[in-house]
Amino acid sequence: MARLDYVRHSSEVAERIRLRRGGDLTPLDGMLLHSSPVADGWNSLLGAIREQTTLPADIREGVILRVAELNGAAYEWLAHEPVGRSAGLTDTQLAALREGGDASSLSPVQRAVLDYTDAMTRQVTVPDSVFKALRAHFDDRQIVELTATVGTYNLVSRFLVALEVGTEGHGGAQEADA
Repeated sequence: MARLDYVRHSSEVAERIRLRRGGDLTPLDGMLLHSSPVADGWNSLLGAIREQTTLPADIREGVILRVAELNGAAYEWLAHEPVGRSAGLTDTQLAALREGGDASSLSPVQRAVLDYTDAMTRQVTVPDSVFKALRAHFDDRQIVELTATVGTYNLVSRFLVALEVGTEGHGGAQEADA
């Protein structure tokens, strides 16, 4: 069970979140709306990461899923696995993103991204050899976007895990005055 109650505010912030999400609030949104300024900034950041970068969708979703796996964010994995499949990730590639998975099914670019994601998430510092392998596949803008995606989804997964968001299933937010 989540550590705080889910709330749904009837506010401009909640409406911006609904607009980005296509009408519905998620349990994550219901947790974030305890602080409207944080929820609003989060929505802007995630909108940019998910909708305005030049990264291929399979790369973005692979990063999100790998970070969810490494940080034990089951809710995040469940939310993004269908998105990853829609982006073209196969069952074999999804299995490779799991801890201890066989990465041989990944393309060279996917493998470089996996190594970069692992380094950023596990050690924070990235070895030069890992960065050099990544550099062979991405331009400066894409490296910034990829780095921001890994960092952002470390934030997302750690927020989810710390507050136990979604551990009771995919229940909706409850109404609250605000």
